[in-house]
Amino acid sequence: MKMTSLKLKQILQERLSDTRYHTSYNRDKDTFRVEWKESRQGITITLPNVVAKYNQRGQEAIEELVEHITEALRIMNEEHQLAGMEKNIFPVIRATSFPNKTKANKELINREHTAETRVYYALDLGKSYRLIDKDLLESEGWTEDRINEIATFNLRSLDCDYNKDTVAGNDFYFIAKQDGYDASRILNEAFLEEMKANMKGEMAVAVPHQDVFIIADIQNKTGYDILAQMNMKFFAEGRIPITSLPFIYEDKQLEPVFILAKNKPENN
Repeated sequence: MKMTSLKLKQILQERLSDTRYHTSYNRDKDTFRVEWKESRQGITITLPNVVAKYNQRGQEAIEELVEHITEALRIMNEEHQLAGMEKNIFPVIRATSFPNKTKANKELINREHTAETRVYYALDLGKSYRLIDKDLLESEGWTEDRINEIATFNLRSLDCDYNKDTVAGNDFYFIAKQDGYDASRILNEAFLEEMKANMKGEMAVAVPHQDVFIIADIQNKTGYDILAQMNMKFFAEGRIPITSLPFIYEDKQLEPVFILAKNKPENN
């Protein structure tokens, strides 16, 4: 049977028939909302997007969606604290276009990283995580410097094993652990310096989406083209896209490749 928005709405109503939830359908926007009856906090699903996923992946797409909804609702309904959870705090990389406030209008703790990226902080809750907001930080009496110090320390504990691929005389290294913090490895300066020491050519890095970190040893002009195409492909396919621009890593600084090319004309 072909999936439609109305059929999907019926399935979700059945699967999410918890007496604590309230569900509603917006016919004009073709969206389905599930929320806690008491707090009215919830999640809104754009049904045509899920129909498209169902047509590609079948029942798996619905199972994944239901799990995502119930997990998101669980987190919304829990009281969280930072004290005693220090080992579960990590930095996450997001695009500069990522919102600085939650849908509940709470200000998210973040700091600048590059012109393309920004650093946020996550409290890892197992299957998912919660981005840390100012209210949570203040309720614990913590400072932003402290959260950054703890998150950076925890990041260094994550392993940086990679897969290597050589294309047209250029070496590419991929970290894709699927732990939610693959792109965050770009903040591990000790790891970057170790990789830099072993480069034959110029070192470039890329964080097209949350679940991959690419390091490139660029040894000829073709290398930049390959990296750019590779990065764009990953960016288009990522669940949480970050940036389609790769960076040159030089003197512990990250500079977008297109700026570098503009600033460094070739000698005749």
